[in-house]
Amino acid sequence: MLRYITLAGLMVLPLLFVGCGGGDGKGTGGNVGGRGTGTETTASPKTTAGKKRLIFLTNGDDPFWDTCNAGLQDGAKQMKLEAAGYSIVMDKGNFKIDGQIDKLRQYATEPDIVGIAISVVQADNKTIADELKALQAQGKKVITVDGDLNRMRFRDSRTYYIGTDNFVGGKTLGTALNKILAGRQISKGGYYQFAGFTDNDNARSRMNGVQEGVGKDYEDLGRKPDQGDRNKAADNVRTALDNDEEKITALVGIWAYNAPAIADVVSERKVRSKVSVATFDAAKDAITAMSAGNIDVMVVQNPFDMGVQSVRLLKAMCENDEKTVKEMFPNEGKEDGDVFTTGLRVVVPDDKSPVKATDFDPQVVEFMTLEQFKLWLAKYKLVSS
Repeated sequence: MLRYITLAGLMVLPLLFVGCGGGDGKGTGGNVGGRGTGTETTASPKTTAGKKRLIFLTNGDDPFWDTCNAGLQDGAKQMKLEAAGYSIVMDKGNFKIDGQIDKLRQYATEPDIVGIAISVVQADNKTIADELKALQAQGKKVITVDGDLNRMRFRDSRTYYIGTDNFVGGKTLGTALNKILAGRQISKGGYYQFAGFTDNDNARSRMNGVQEGVGKDYEDLGRKPDQGDRNKAADNVRTALDNDEEKITALVGIWAYNAPAIADVVSERKVRSKVSVATFDAAKDAITAMSAGNIDVMVVQNPFDMGVQSVRLLKAMCENDEKTVKEMFPNEGKEDGDVFTTGLRVVVPDDKSPVKATDFDPQVVEFMTLEQFKLWLAKYKLVSS
């Protein structure tokens, strides 16, 4: 049974730990780096003052990760990471498989790196899985966050996963889209889905979830990858409209930057009255687009809590703190007992939306209007999620 975390998860109490092994390449790990508070790097972030390093490697560069990095820094304060002899940094990838592989190989040469959290860019890539397994063989701790490996093939290349249950998230978005289309009295038609990659674990699971949630009356017309290229993301939307405008009743954004790309092109083509827009995440530009009436619903993950929980877990793994690990994974050893699931929010423009809180399981989904969501962002000094 997956563990779902509510807003209370953001306020994790500081945890006290005993000492950790040294940085000899056989230490344990987490998600921390050297200098500063987490910026994109072209090489492995360098350590300072002899601290053990925990690295968080993203799949690419996106405001989603800025919010996650805020969680990393907050988690570092909560867990008193610096006093325990660690530093933490976010190392941003470039949405390319080779980029992640190169970084993982670099980490293997640096013994003061004691742990890595990674959002895997391609779930089925054996080389990434092999490099993670090699890092584990050195004694470094490895977890996945947001984007997992293919669990059927490579589960043993990481110890735990933290993030959204992506199929549940996709099904939630599909359910919301079904309500929107019904509210517009559209009982059939088709939709396109857009993401960075269609073979990435989180994208594939979300797309499959959308398909189930929206129902069989609506046809999945295609899944368009853009490899993280913002210009291609917009061009994919234009191509879909060029090819199938008469069939399209909805456009679905799977990664954060797809939302503003869809909203911009729908506005550019003046098809908003015919096309519903449902998206993942709440990038700053997506929030603006919803405010302008160009997005109908957003399913929002909790990257802030992903950051907090990554620090919590990696420090516990490093220090053999079995109590904390057990709290996070009470069902370890059972099916998906190595998965820690952070929460979801469904955000709609206002209370006039046909999507209602009663459409979802309150144990899984927190329902918000856009104004309520903006207040939550302001509380944590965030601009996106």
